[in-house]
Amino acid sequence: MFIHKIDENVSLRLIEMNDANKVFELTDKSREYLKEWLPWLDFTMKVEDTKAFIQGCLKGYAESKNLNAVILFNGEIAGVAGFNNINWSNKTAYIGYWLGEEYQGNGIMTKVAKALTNYAFHHLFLNKVEIRAAMGNRKSRSIPERLGFVHEGIIRQAEWLYDHYVDHAVYGVLAAEWKEAIL
Repeated sequence: MFIHKIDENVSLRLIEMNDANKVFELTDKSREYLKEWLPWLDFTMKVEDTKAFIQGCLKGYAESKNLNAVILFNGEIAGVAGFNNINWSNKTAYIGYWLGEEYQGNGIMTKVAKALTNYAFHHLFLNKVEIRAAMGNRKSRSIPERLGFVHEGIIRQAEWLYDHYVDHAVYGVLAAEWKEAIL
């Protein structure tokens, strides 16, 4: 099982089936907030939907295709983050994340993204980590920028967000470039 303590307040733990109720409650409580930038909220209407997501995460983890974890802040589930995809052929991991509205503004996600990037390079021995975010999502884009990722470009109309397409900013950092930022 994957458990990673980041500091005295923040840690990551592999998502488990018994997290379904808490993750769904947090999703539901933050639904309108999250819906601005995440396209899957209309497909997560009941706890069974969250259970199906977790089953997919666990299957992907068992097959070494992804690693999704709950973010624990002072022992409470605050969100989900991890590698949505690990491309072993190209030695690249793609970080995805979301945080409940009430946990915003505590520096949690920057710490989490930094820890995942360190894990990718120092434990999985990957060559590159990417983070993609909607162009207008300044909060999400500020995380890779703060950590020294390179803005590599824009993917036009990368994602359908309920009633319109959004462009994605692509950020990447190579193992040879990564300098563990002091935060």
